[in-house]
Amino acid sequence: MAKDTVRTKTPMNTLSLAELQTDFREGGTVAMPIAGMIVWAVLGAAALQVDERTIATGALYIMMAIMPLAFIIDKLRGRNLFGGGTDNPLTRLFLLSILIVGLVVPIAIAGANAGEPLILVVGMAVLAGIVWIPYGWAADDPVGVRHAVVRSVGCYTVFALVPAPYTATAICAVVVAAYVYSLIFMRR
Repeated sequence: MAKDTVRTKTPMNTLSLAELQTDFREGGTVAMPIAGMIVWAVLGAAALQVDERTIATGALYIMMAIMPLAFIIDKLRGRNLFGGGTDNPLTRLFLLSILIVGLVVPIAIAGANAGEPLILVVGMAVLAGIVWIPYGWAADDPVGVRHAVVRSVGCYTVFALVPAPYTATAICAVVVAAYVYSLIFMRR
């Protein structure tokens, strides 16, 4: 279905699930995973230079950096993230999932306050990855679930096995690798 047809001529409430998923993919771009990859790569590089508490604080704000950067990337590419807005209920579901994940962030903060700042890094890496599950469903793309599961397992594994001072960088490397996988294999 042509992008113009879906967005301007067909009311969203009359579209089938497959048509809504096509519209979601057409409105979404690779800007969000590119932005996520950049932000997590910067955090991982910074983790080699600064203390764990500073990196943990940076991880806390990571989700707030990805979306604005995605909008800038799309603007530079002459695109509009989420196309014509949030008329598509799948786009609204995806955006709400980001809010839902944000509501769970205090659990990671509590863990970090218990004396282990890297809990915040691994917690944010896993929590920010969970939004790939509703993304995958909305886009009818199994890459979303694969990204979330492999990213989570990988982050927990390196958190447990990689010694300091490389733990935070290794967690960020897993996240970047998950984004690279997704950029290569996600449906467009």
